[in-house]
Amino acid sequence: MERTLIVVPTYNERECLPQIVPAIRAAVPGATVMVVDDGSPDGTGALADKMAAADAQVRVMHRTAKNGLGAAYLAAFDHALAAPDGWQRIVQMDADFSHDPADVPRLLAALDGGAELAIGSRYVTGGGTENWGLGRRIISRGGGLYARAVLSVGIQDLTAGFKAWRVSTLRGIKLGAVSAKGYGFQIEMTFRALRNEFRVVEVPIRFVDRRVGQSKMSGSIFFEALTLVWQLRTRIARGAG
Repeated sequence: MERTLIVVPTYNERECLPQIVPAIRAAVPGATVMVVDDGSPDGTGALADKMAAADAQVRVMHRTAKNGLGAAYLAAFDHALAAPDGWQRIVQMDADFSHDPADVPRLLAALDGGAELAIGSRYVTGGGTENWGLGRRIISRGGGLYARAVLSVGIQDLTAGFKAWRVSTLRGIKLGAVSAKGYGFQIEMTFRALRNEFRVVEVPIRFVDRRVGQSKMSGSIFFEALTLVWQLRTRIARGAG
């Protein structure tokens, strides 16, 4: 089995962590889970340390401040690419079960089938969302259609955050040039992969609203994603990384 690292960013996820990490480990026993904690005041980082002490396939990266989802992922990607472990596949997913750990093997299977980036997609046949209100559905669908139109791409779920990357794909993207910190990060990373002509495949998933805690989505995060697409269109040339 190819060496796989599963990156799970956290901020105040103490309630979720004891459930999500074992679920990931059960779904992909050969993979290593890296919890990236942004200095959670609820003690998530300390709990992650205890879990890592009990399981060699759980690791923790501590960051001192909450600087955005994109910044957390980029820190983890940079660490993984520089590490001597020889990671070949990197999965990114939420800690709150919005992304089902049981779907991880399906994303990895897409990589095995030739994809260089596999996206867990809500908006292809077989995908969908659960426990969302009408307003959130309209915002998500409308924002996605808007981003697709501005960027002229065919990917149905540009804002998806459940992804499996070939390490070679991440190496082919200029991670140091990625500017989005919030949910616009998801759009930017997928767009950069497409611009560099990597093969991107969408795998249908059911996205379930978080089990516990509060959603971290906000109006400002959504606005960032919508304004970002115009910057991406003009700033990132085809094949520019």
